[in-house]
Amino acid sequence: MLNNIGPMGLVLIAVVVLVLFGRGKISSLMGEVGKGITSFKKGISEGNKELEDDSDDEVEQARDVTPKKDKTKV
Repeated sequence: MLNNIGPMGLVLIAVVVLVLFGRGKISSLMGEVGKGITSFKKGISEGNKELEDDSDDEVEQARDVTPKKDKTKV
């Protein structure tokens, strides 16, 4: 469906949106979208850091629990 719009159709849609909402409203909306994207990326990076920290803790806690061979028994 969108294949038939073309570049002139997209320009027309952009002009109509600009007329309906005004430049200030669109600018503030894009600012909020930018803040949301930044917050999302920050949350993803903090989540990845937390997972890495948890995996480091698990590696430190892991230890060899195999029984030692008793040399007195032959």
